[in-house]
Amino acid sequence: AYPPQPYGAAPPGGPAPYGGGAPAPYGGGAPMPGGPFGAPAFVPFGGMPGAYGQPPPQQQQQQYPAYVAPAFGPGPRPMAAPGPMAPSMPPGVHAGGGRKKALIIGISYRGSQNELQGCLNDAKCMQYMLKTRFNFQDAQILMMNEEQRDPTRIPYRNNIIQGMQWLVMDARPGDSLFFHYSGHGGQSRDSSGEEIDGFNETILPLDFKRAGEIVDDDINRILVRPLPQGVTLHAVVDACHSGTVMDLPFVWQGIDFRGQQQWRDERSRTYKGTAGGDAICFSGCDDNQTSADTNALSKTTSTGAMTFAFIQAVESGKATTYVSLMESMRALLKSTKTGGGGGGMPSLGGGLGGLLLGGAFMLLQQGGAGGGGGGLTQIPQISSDKPFDLNRPLIL
Repeated sequence: AYPPQPYGAAPPGGPAPYGGGAPAPYGGGAPMPGGPFGAPAFVPFGGMPGAYGQPPPQQQQQQYPAYVAPAFGPGPRPMAAPGPMAPSMPPGVHAGGGRKKALIIGISYRGSQNELQGCLNDAKCMQYMLKTRFNFQDAQILMMNEEQRDPTRIPYRNNIIQGMQWLVMDARPGDSLFFHYSGHGGQSRDSSGEEIDGFNETILPLDFKRAGEIVDDDINRILVRPLPQGVTLHAVVDACHSGTVMDLPFVWQGIDFRGQQQWRDERSRTYKGTAGGDAICFSGCDDNQTSADTNALSKTTSTGAMTFAFIQAVESGKATTYVSLMESMRALLKSTKTGGGGGGMPSLGGGLGGLLLGGAFMLLQQGGAGGGGGGLTQIPQISSDKPFDLNRPLIL
């Protein structure tokens, strides 16, 4: 177990250099009531219906506030001119005056039949981006992958859970937290009746065959529920079936013909919000899709497609707002040629196939993340603990 330590101190085990210098930047079940015909309700930004479920006793006062819909005009606001992706702040200080902290996980499942080629690249390049674009410091970043010498930094199930706990430990108003996962994802049957499609979304630790997957309920309980007022968590999850992997209650659907931002309301009887903070998750694909592990974007090395698109949007100045970031990622993946051959591209979950762990763990096959010669079919998603205006600046 990680010993208690000051927030912002070096992660357990001390710094562990890659040994290869800075990586090169990228570039080379039952439906919910409320909607028509029993479909889940779509909530315009500012039109959120009443609170759902009951928060735990310590969160009884953390009800969803009433939102007033802003006037978006005919469509998304023009994207601001490219510029520095982080304000001029002292190293390691968030624009809100708080501190920064990040947990980055990349799992290749090396030597197994489920091996992935791009996830270590994803983790290293995400760390590089946080340091160069958003002023994160080495002591504020906990990196987990198979290359680590410290056994507490190997992405086993118990280590990942303790890393999540480390990330939110002692969080205070103004702090900015960041979580990145690149690896296999899957689904397991939901017995609670709370999941619309009847499945929980999961991430797969390196030892998932022995220790089990980590389900969205646990991710929400550890990373989302403790967030206090004034703390912001951004998550980037590049895995199959990851659309609602953090179990956040609102999923962005886009902008309608009136310029109104539409959110799908997935609140259940169990409170899945924060203790007052903000939680926002970028996911590689929808719950019923797979995410690609491919060299089709970089042309030289394998990466997770969504991680590549995220970093490239930041590096090219197309991530000044949440809307511009989403538009950039979706456009790039849709236009990426996967080469012919009937969708045989490795995926971050779909390649596992079948039933694992004696049938307790199930992966739905969706035919791969790419099609014969067309663009990637995965569609990045964004979900949140509450609806918000995606035209606001993206600041990590």
